[in-house]
Amino acid sequence: MAHNHAKKHNHSDHSAHSHSHSGHSKAHSPNSKAHSTHSHGHSHGGDGNIGLAFFLNLSFTIIELVGGILTNSIAIISDAVHDFGDSLSLALAWYFQKKSKKGSTYKYTYGYKRYSLLGAIITSVVLIVGSIYILSEAIPRLISPQETNAIGMFWLAILGIIINGAAVLRTRKAKSINERVVSLHLLEDALGWAAVLVGSTVMYFTGLTIIDPILSIAIAFYVLFNVIKNIKQILPILLQGTPVEIDLEHIIEELKEIEPINDVHDLHIWSLDDNYNVLTAHVSLKESVPMEQLVELKSKIRSVLYEEEVHHATIEFEAPNELCVFENCVRN
Repeated sequence: MAHNHAKKHNHSDHSAHSHSHSGHSKAHSPNSKAHSTHSHGHSHGGDGNIGLAFFLNLSFTIIELVGGILTNSIAIISDAVHDFGDSLSLALAWYFQKKSKKGSTYKYTYGYKRYSLLGAIITSVVLIVGSIYILSEAIPRLISPQETNAIGMFWLAILGIIINGAAVLRTRKAKSINERVVSLHLLEDALGWAAVLVGSTVMYFTGLTIIDPILSIAIAFYVLFNVIKNIKQILPILLQGTPVEIDLEHIIEELKEIEPINDVHDLHIWSLDDNYNVLTAHVSLKESVPMEQLVELKSKIRSVLYEEEVHHATIEFEAPNELCVFENCVRN
């Protein structure tokens, strides 16, 4: 993804106009250009990989649904519902991957990166609804097992392993949370088909048709377990929680070691999409310094934040003894 930053407001210039020791500055990584170029290249590759995986998955979902009906296998039908959720994930990831290339606008000043979370949420809801439906169909079959075509299930399982395995290979290096959710689901599909392959073989030789609903229930619960795990990962991002890989206390201590910083407070860090981290902070100084020193200070802060995986930062400098005017100004 190309990261676009607003350049219209130079807070440091504003700071010079008001007083030399106070102001705002936008801090970006020293290698922001290289980072942007790398991300842009990745997005092109991501588009092709996700697109191919989408068409593979959607085509097989249709085959799978028809095959499940013909073989009277609730396990295959349940996996078809799961595959449909994956196809939706891929379609949304593909769309949002292209959408995310758009720069910031007046409406979306941070760009469209968070759209990928929307795709992950929609997919999770589809998978939850589908899994509940499958459970409602499979559980009665535990009591009254129905005949299934074990040979048909066997060959569908072979095809499922091949197609889903190919899709996993194309998406396994995904970086965004939405793409990782998709890749995980595709891997689950491949493993699910491996279970169907074993189950159909056992049914063919033993005639135990109850294996079919048991497999279906196992797949449904496995999907639900992973969906819940993904939701627990998405919610903190939507609620602007501190990214798990970020250590606030460590960042504060690192910045306070830089002269002439006295204190760092009102510090907020959140992630737009599990990859792009944003920070705002108030930095109080021990003494008033001229603009030239502020420029050098911003560079040092920028280097520290870059090492801590912060990609976009807004820093407000405060003069000695200046009081923080915000109600939520928390001193650390």
